[in-house]
Amino acid sequence: MNYLKMNDEKLLPVVMELNTLLADYHMYYQKLRNFHWNILGKNFFELHQKFEELYIDARAKIDEIAERVLTLRYHPISKYSDYLQIATVKEVSPLKTDQEMVSELIRDHSKILTQMRVVISHAQNAGDEGTLDMMGGYIRELEKYSWMLSAWNKEPKEHLDTSMIQS
Repeated sequence: MNYLKMNDEKLLPVVMELNTLLADYHMYYQKLRNFHWNILGKNFFELHQKFEELYIDARAKIDEIAERVLTLRYHPISKYSDYLQIATVKEVSPLKTDQEMVSELIRDHSKILTQMRVVISHAQNAGDEGTLDMMGGYIRELEKYSWMLSAWNKEPKEHLDTSMIQS
């Protein structure tokens, strides 16, 4: 029964791109766990906690994305071998400095945000308001995490754009 009242031909690309996002989030989640376990140095306590916060968030999103695919009446991909093939987020060595880890995560956020926008494009074409709503919230949250990590990674002498501030 098609309780969604959406065109299956238009919905299939949404599902395919959600599965790519699911793969990206699985790879990102594992990278966060990797960094959480392997962080060393003066920023250990701060980043150990932040990486845990981020992987808990990623774990929740993994479940929500898979459940969205199921809601759309398809099976989510669920094998790591498939994730490795289709994800844009790739594995890395745990032998990185704290700044390298943060920079790596910022790059991953960019990849994930790009994939979310691809999902949005297909969801708009399919009239899939549920997926659009989900992606809007995800984008807002990931952009905020990206800003925070970027701020952490900046030198104190660096500044934001001040063109809007009057002297």
